[in-house]
Amino acid sequence: MTAPVFVVDELAGIGPEFVLDGPEGRHAVSVKRLRPGEDVVLTDGRGRWTEGVVKAAEGKDRLVVMDVETLHEEPPESPRITVVQALPKGDRGELAVETMTEVGVDTVVPWQASRCITQWKGERGLKALGKWRATAREAGKQSRRVRFPEVADAATTRQVAALLAEADFAAVLHESGEEPLARAELPTDGEIVLVVGPEGGVSPEELAAFEEAGAKAYVLGRTVLRTSTAGTAAAALLMGRTGRWS
Repeated sequence: MTAPVFVVDELAGIGPEFVLDGPEGRHAVSVKRLRPGEDVVLTDGRGRWTEGVVKAAEGKDRLVVMDVETLHEEPPESPRITVVQALPKGDRGELAVETMTEVGVDTVVPWQASRCITQWKGERGLKALGKWRATAREAGKQSRRVRFPEVADAATTRQVAALLAEADFAAVLHESGEEPLARAELPTDGEIVLVVGPEGGVSPEELAAFEEAGAKAYVLGRTVLRTSTAGTAAAALLMGRTGRWS
């Protein structure tokens, strides 16, 4: 198994020894129970990372890491994959973010679609967005990523249409699609934007707005997936077809 990943806010000037403390240190010492000689990866979550070896675990929340000398930078993936995710009910939003992070999605855009039962308003909306971002961070660490996905602010339908208009490939998962996403002609670089509607589906008005912006409707297959799993399945398909998993 690859070395566990921990987040450090600032990597500039790090090394040759580094003390990981706070919540990350507590997780390393008290949860992961790391011991001297084990490898770890430290990252800022924005593509910069370094690796080191545990020198000592002190108390319940301090991990001393040595041999932290070489700083690496992982370039952004290409093509970039953005999933516009309609707001699901309950904790299914966090499930969608977690699994999309694991497969490698670069950006997740929460979308307040007209048929969403869940409404992000005021403090409740900010709290829900914070949960999505925390989920992306934790799932990024769990899946050994050093460039975590961005979880954007919640978008309106007009903002989603503008995003689609700028994409190199724009798609909406919708039953009206006559072509499977598996057969779509995909770019080798640039930006892919995929829209996943709510449980009630994308409304005709929303679909028309997205089509006017240049997005085409596609289907995944014969079965109907829930909104919390459709984005992950589609993203996995795109990862394979664009060569990002090769």
